[in-house]
Amino acid sequence: MPIGKLIHIGVAAAAFLFAHPGIGSAQDRPAVRNIVLVHGAWADGSGWRDVHRILRSRGYAVSIVQNPLSSLADDVAATRRVLARQDGPVLLVGHSYAGVVITEVGGDDKVTGLVYIAAFMPDAGESAMSLSAGSGRPPAPVQSSADGFLFYDPALFPQAFAQDIPAEQGAFLADSQVPFAVAAFSAPVSRAAWRSRPSAYVVATEDRIIPPAAQRAWAARANATVTEVSGSHAVFVSQPEAVANVIDRAARVPAR
Repeated sequence: MPIGKLIHIGVAAAAFLFAHPGIGSAQDRPAVRNIVLVHGAWADGSGWRDVHRILRSRGYAVSIVQNPLSSLADDVAATRRVLARQDGPVLLVGHSYAGVVITEVGGDDKVTGLVYIAAFMPDAGESAMSLSAGSGRPPAPVQSSADGFLFYDPALFPQAFAQDIPAEQGAFLADSQVPFAVAAFSAPVSRAAWRSRPSAYVVATEDRIIPPAAQRAWAARANATVTEVSGSHAVFVSQPEAVANVIDRAARVPAR
């Protein structure tokens, strides 16, 4: 092979390693290759699209749980179903109410770490409802169905949930929201997986659903590694690169 071509290949390889530092040395490679993403209330798994794309481009195997939001037990079962399909250690990621789900499920033998994205982070015996009551935020403008499910007022949803994404996209999220069972909101967790797993937390500094001060307090209580990102409650939609970077870093933390 001509020397000029060899030099060109060498320069290209060096540039790639510089842009992807985890690939260069064994100790920097991710400890976990399987990422499981769990959505919260009034959302579905499609909100993870850009985070999924970024993580896949970095070599991760990414699965997305579609929570039924019908009860905490149902959402836990849906998450365990996806965990059972993984072929090795898993980093479990939850947004909003899904913080309750991953806290309950995260003691699974396959789970080596947890990432909370603007999420509830309960201790044993706590629920999303009890944490909300202590957060200082007024009750959300919800509309109840006859069978015990909650819709967020669609007229207020875009500016409350996702004020930093295009208005048309926010309106679509409002109109396609998945109703959330009151029973899921009030169900307490039986264990707190963050007590036995390393955890990371993304505080959404412009969150209008869960107060950033409450997010910081829960993360501090759990001794989580905290990253603050300027974004709405839907920070995983509006700031996917920043959220993916936190997940990427968490995947490099050895299990304890």
